[in-house]
Amino acid sequence: TPPSASVQAGQTVQLTGTPRDAGGNPLSGRTVTWSSSNTAVATVSNSGLVSGVTPGSITISATSEGKSGTAAITVTSSGGAPFRHVFIVVEENTNYASVIGSSAMPYLSSLAQQYGLATQYYANTHPSIGNYFMMTVGDIFTNDDSYGGTVSEDNVVRQLLKAGKTWKSYAEDLPSVGYHTPGETGNYASRHNPFSYLTDVVNDPVQLNNLVPFTQFPTDLANGALPNYSFIVPNLCNDAHDCSLGTADSWLQANIDPLIKSATFQQDGLLIILFDESDSDHTNGGGRVVWVVVSPKAKRGYQSTTFYQHQSTLRLTLKALGVTAFPNAAASAPDMDEFFMP
Repeated sequence: TPPSASVQAGQTVQLTGTPRDAGGNPLSGRTVTWSSSNTAVATVSNSGLVSGVTPGSITISATSEGKSGTAAITVTSSGGAPFRHVFIVVEENTNYASVIGSSAMPYLSSLAQQYGLATQYYANTHPSIGNYFMMTVGDIFTNDDSYGGTVSEDNVVRQLLKAGKTWKSYAEDLPSVGYHTPGETGNYASRHNPFSYLTDVVNDPVQLNNLVPFTQFPTDLANGALPNYSFIVPNLCNDAHDCSLGTADSWLQANIDPLIKSATFQQDGLLIILFDESDSDHTNGGGRVVWVVVSPKAKRGYQSTTFYQHQSTLRLTLKALGVTAFPNAAASAPDMDEFFMP
């Protein structure tokens, strides 16, 4: 006993094995032998003390005089969810070489040098909208930037809510909270805000309130009210779609650097800054783009040569929050664990 238990890796849980006679009465003085079905997941001592080794599920058996009993043991990660706050900032339509190795975006380049850079990261398609859906739905879904319908496929919001996590989309120049009309309004473009198409959002008045203007972001940061998952959408100028890379870089430094330096982020934050697609490259669908990860738990000065696409970003953003179900292409996408310290 107990018949099932959960233990964190590196921690222990005590099991008890009590031999009984045919009438169910305890038998004293009997020797109990313990065994684990997989000692790589958990070990068990001669006294029934189970030690978690690595996440997984195993069976512990107790045997005495030919009779056996079992307990199902689940070993969980030692820290539960690795992060409590995940942030994604998406920039627009730029080739990898226009940023890395150039002087166009000194602030972003400094983050790439200091933290983690994926040197073989490729967008999935052209134009924009399908890449944004791959980051959030795990499927291109459409390549029509003028798409005016909804998306009912499995998606990041559905999985976050199932796992009890919170989320917001912070879109610069969003006309109002809950605004989800397709198209452009001023410098806001719905095609850069995939959450505004998800049926899990637009058909739920509660979730609709998580579509907020970016002006809410510094307030939430200052008040300790940031959700677990934040999707940050600069406007058409500040994401380098209509304005220069220098403008986008200055926006990042003004608006994202305070986040990085905050106590909240330094405790348990993960930030990804990436481009939705390249400008003129069609390799692997959407061309080679910049992908930078910033976190106190990220390896410093790390460059990866592994091939990744947007479905791996979707997988990472959920996995980082302890979510274990991944929508569509994210289910089989390569993990991005290499960027983080063990």
